[in-house]
Amino acid sequence: IMAPEKESNGLENYAFSLDGHFCELPDAKSEELDSSLDEDDNKLVYCVTDVPPWYLCIILGIQHCLTAFGGIIAIPLILSQGLCLQHDGLTQSHFISTIFFVSGLCTLLQVTFGVRLPILQGGTFTLLAPSMAMLSMPEWTCPAWTQNASLVNTSSPEFIDVWQSRIRALQGSIMVGSLFQVFVGFSGLIGLFLRFIGPLTIAPTISLIGLSLFDSAGTSAGNHWGISSMTTALIILFSQYLRHIPVPFPKYSKAKKLHTTRVYVFQILPVLLGITFSWLICYILTSFNVFPGDVIGQASWFSFPYPGQWGKPTVSLAGVVGILAGVISSMIESVGDYHACARLSGAPPPPKHAINRGIGVEGLGCLLAGAWGTGNGTTSYSENVGALGITKVGSRMVIVTSGVLMIIMGLFAKVGAIFTTIPSPVLGGMLMVMFGVISAAGVSTLQYADMNSSRNIFIFGFSIFSGLVIPNWIMKNPNSFATGVTELDQVLQVLLTTSMFVGGFLGFILDNTIPGSKHERGILAWNKAHEDDSCNTLECGEVYNLPFSNRFRWPSWLRYIPFCPPDVSGSLDGSGADTSSLETKQQLGHSEPAQIICSVSL
Repeated sequence: IMAPEKESNGLENYAFSLDGHFCELPDAKSEELDSSLDEDDNKLVYCVTDVPPWYLCIILGIQHCLTAFGGIIAIPLILSQGLCLQHDGLTQSHFISTIFFVSGLCTLLQVTFGVRLPILQGGTFTLLAPSMAMLSMPEWTCPAWTQNASLVNTSSPEFIDVWQSRIRALQGSIMVGSLFQVFVGFSGLIGLFLRFIGPLTIAPTISLIGLSLFDSAGTSAGNHWGISSMTTALIILFSQYLRHIPVPFPKYSKAKKLHTTRVYVFQILPVLLGITFSWLICYILTSFNVFPGDVIGQASWFSFPYPGQWGKPTVSLAGVVGILAGVISSMIESVGDYHACARLSGAPPPPKHAINRGIGVEGLGCLLAGAWGTGNGTTSYSENVGALGITKVGSRMVIVTSGVLMIIMGLFAKVGAIFTTIPSPVLGGMLMVMFGVISAAGVSTLQYADMNSSRNIFIFGFSIFSGLVIPNWIMKNPNSFATGVTELDQVLQVLLTTSMFVGGFLGFILDNTIPGSKHERGILAWNKAHEDDSCNTLECGEVYNLPFSNRFRWPSWLRYIPFCPPDVSGSLDGSGADTSSLETKQQLGHSEPAQIICSVSL
């Protein structure tokens, strides 16, 4: 989830040397790399600005889509429980198609006009928790008859009004909440926020995202513990025990003719393999009617998602406030992802204007997701950042291809219909692993703080425990407090039943009020890991400047806008960068695309 946890395999150093090169690790720190790795293993085959062959872009783009597969489809399937759509597979397929379409659209916006790093956009669990809290309010509780499959007529106006009224309220809340992220990003205030937010605020916030969703995972897995346990066991087997075991794949080259090469398939696609095997077994056993013809048969071949397809969005004050808590968490998470992506893709550290633009574009993505009616927002996908370190391909053109592929998948309604046939226990087994990793990723940010300090132990322990106790009690006693103001009661209901808000808020208040040094709080180590290095080189402008900015002479006052590069007024040659240090980028292994194809040819 956060940047430092995804740096592995000897790639913890910036892939950017101080003398102006990028696309290779600095020699000065080579002794820090694992001695068992060859020097070539740490070089990128394609850098951020390189354009691989078109067929390689398609193959690697498909892999990035498959890597994000689990998180993207899990969100609408979980959200369908709060929208009373458990027994309406056709509508679920429409939601899956919509989130694929919007994720692809937002990916193209982010790579082209946002932070401009090879980072994929998709649904976020940080907005799922407050959304489920909003839908659990008494006025949005699903009618009892919607839980009985024999009583549900999916085409009846009454049933359609039940779920569309809920998604419209969710849409409006997400759209209004996303405007805050747009403002924070394009105004440059994200830097001010991060001054007061450290590991002791981030750890309980991120951890409680996974912990608060245990009920959804348990409900799905509990439909058949045998199938869900098998799915969990397969994912653990592939991702942990077999990740360093290569699988031979055929390869052809003019020099060696037909031969085999070793590919670490289990390390690349563990979740997809686990789901596929379990899905196949369920199909063979036919215990869960895996491929029901009514859903796939009823779905049309093509559908075009459009804004307002569920009706005119409505706005709820309680929903907006709850979504704001998720938006703030998403922004913090994305800043860490930007730095990790820059390291693994061979780019300089992202400058302030690129980070501001990236957060602002993510806010626009959430606005578009709300308008299209995904029931969720968008954020940077950490799983795909990790995939860059495996494939050694950091080209943003690959991510552009992934965005186009997701848009195409969103246009084919049959694709979304197929995903709705995933058996509930298989989904539950995947969620047990996924939510567990999210929770642990939040805890891992405590590595920056001094956990030998009784102050820090108290803050983290109290925040986590309160984030579990208070929402649980409020859910069981919804009418225990009443201020007399309906709108205020709704706001408090949503906030106090959102675990990540309760834990994160308490961690933020206690960490900033209880006396403690910056070293003890982990602020110094955290800022050092995410420091904004000066970016006054030609390579930095090539990576992070806006498209075509070097072809026009813009007004000089644009440099004072937080999301514009400081050298926007002129071309790269007039930016003040040290041109004497620029050398030709090395083409590192461009002659071996076949080897990369084998690594993703599942």
